Formats: sequence, C-alpha cells, structure tokens
Amino acid sequence: MSQNSLSKDQQKLLKQFKKQVGQPVFVAPTEPKEDDDIDLFAKAMQGVAPIKNDNTVVIDKPKKKKLDAQILAKRIAAEGGAEQQDEVMSDTQAALNPVGSQQALNYRIATLQHRVFEDLKQGKIRWFEAVDLHGCTVEQARAAVLQVIQMAKDENQNVVKIVHGKGPDAILKTYVNGWLRQHRDVLAFVSAPENQGGTGAVLVLIKRTEKNPKYKA
Repeated sequence: MSQNSLSKDQQKLLKQFKKQVGQPVFVAPTEPKEDDDIDLFAKAMQGVAPIKNDNTVVIDKPKKKKLDAQILAKRIAAEGGAEQQDEVMSDTQAALNPVGSQQALNYRIATLQHRVFEDLKQGKIRWFEAVDLHGCTVEQARAAVLQVIQMAKDENQNVVKIVHGKGPDAILKTYVNGWLRQHRDVLAFVSAPENQGGTGAVLVLIKRTEKNPKYKA
C-alpha cells in the first residue's frame, strides 16, 4: 500500500508513529542493591590489614583503701611517738559517755565556722585517709586513731575518716567519740553520710599545721 492511497488522517497518524519510534527509549535508573554495595566495599578493602590496638593503655583510677588499724597500732607502739598525746585521751572519760549503735555523732569547737561544719556533715570536704577499727582492741584502736590523725597533720591534710562500726554495744564507737572530743587537734567530727558509712563511721576535721586559705577555724 502506498502512502498516496492513505487518507490524510491515516498519513498523519503514520507520521506520528514514525516520529515516536525514532525517539530513544527512556529507562528509569535502578538504585544499587545493598548486596552490590557490600560487594563493592569488599573489593575496595582487598589487601587492607586491620589496625591492631596493642598499644592501647587502660588506666584505672587508684582506689583509696582503708588503713589497717592493727598495723598502725603496731607501728606507733614500735616508734613510741604518741605517749604524750595518749596521756590526754582518757579511756575513763570516754567510757562514762556511752553512745548508741545507731546514734549520730556530732561535735564542733565553738570557734568553727558553721559553713565549714555543714560541709563536713554533708561529706563535701574530701577525706585524706580512712582507718577501719573492726577487730581491734581498745588499745589498738586508740593507737590507730592517733596515728591516722598524725599522718594527716604530717601531710597538712584536714579530714580523715574513722570506721568504728556500730555493734550492739557500740564499744569502739563510744571510745572514738570520747577520744576525739579530748584531742587538741580535732576541730569537729560527725557521723558520715550514708554513702560513706553512716553511723558506723565519723568524718574528722583536723587543725592544719599551716593555715588553710579556704577553711579558717
């Protein structure tokens, strides 16, 4: 059939068809699959060795340990350096004022600033050393208390923690309460906050050898 034998409308349709056939076909691009990405990454990483972490250093923060009271007692007995202070800490005076196992201890000298005392009560002043009196005799406990206070003074520190426990009779707690009230270098002491021992321990504020610009007593 020749083109001349077609009607005008048919010729028009034929031209439109030829025009459409001659245009390039548009194909929508497909997104790469996840598996393709993995394969490409694997190919790119061929021959690459992982970095070893052998040189990594793990630093643990040193934890403070409670001093062994019996070792302190033996040390002070061997050195014989606390006889003079020992004489002014009367066991009799301490025993005459018993305290309860759950009783909160509380003492301060009259000239101590209230703010300082409140900071001590709340555990805001960091303690220097702690000594645990569990298992000690009265004599060993007294020597250990004297020694830890002296250690703080030697280092110009002003707070120590003494763990006396809270047994049913509260014997050591009673003696610690009495001894600290007699010690000339003790400015204040309070039962520790719950997270630091509660009524089984006391935080003791000690007179510094040198003046402390932050806390003036």
